[in-house]
Amino acid sequence: MADRHESRDAGSREGRRAFAHELLGRIEAIAALGPLPAVARVHLPLAADEGSRESEFCGVELDDGSIGLSFLLLGDTFARLRSDSPAQALRGMPALELARGYLDDDPVRRTLGFAAVNAISQRFFREAGQALDTAADSIGSLDPQPGERIGMVGLFGPLVPRIVGAGASLVVLELQSRLAGEHDGWRVTLDPVELADCEKVLCTTTVLLNDTLDAVLDAVRGARWIAFVGPGGGCVPDDLFARGVTLLGGTAIVDRDGFADAVSRGQPWGRYARKYVIARDRYPGFDRLCAKIARAP
Repeated sequence: MADRHESRDAGSREGRRAFAHELLGRIEAIAALGPLPAVARVHLPLAADEGSRESEFCGVELDDGSIGLSFLLLGDTFARLRSDSPAQALRGMPALELARGYLDDDPVRRTLGFAAVNAISQRFFREAGQALDTAADSIGSLDPQPGERIGMVGLFGPLVPRIVGAGASLVVLELQSRLAGEHDGWRVTLDPVELADCEKVLCTTTVLLNDTLDAVLDAVRGARWIAFVGPGGGCVPDDLFARGVTLLGGTAIVDRDGFADAVSRGQPWGRYARKYVIARDRYPGFDRLCAKIARAP
């Protein structure tokens, strides 16, 4: 009986990770276009402070300077990363090998694997000449209107006043029960069913890491606009767009040295990064970007 339960749990888990398998397939295809650089280093904050962007994310840097970010507060991930000194252990590892850890059950391997996926994706965009739109922003694209019901998966605190101030109603889905409750013009719930009648939804990219992507998309399937936004949104977006997502917002590191120094000192690194968005209706598609790289001399 235990074996059957374990088999069913494993099958369910694999089903929830269909996106991860598809995304890693894209990364494998990128690797087939030409050799990828090795892992150069892992950037870890000095301390993990929930609610602070700079201390909630780690970075994997490749030898060519490409950096991918990943949320690092799943379970005991941060504590293990600090104690295991991954910067030394992973230096020189093939980027694709590290990226394959995104499929692992172990949260540390998955976290570092996802960061490597994002680093390879950032390199891919650059090699394909795909300009990332840093002029637009997720809240501007959201364009909240009076009377609209807007959903948020994960609390984006700074955006709440702008949404509520526009006259829209807001419901926020959170995992932490301490955050649940009514506020002035908005509420926090633990029940995804309450997102069912939202017309627009803003979602944290952490769902790409914690096995909740399919459940979230099922809860918001009636929305006409769905944006996934966060520093962890640095991957190629095709398999999200195929699932109904209309916009992916990520963070590109534009000053490698400044970023590395700030992280090592436990200082904010936002000035060394640029937020960007990729809109589904303006994205050329993975195959066309691959073709551009293949044609390059």
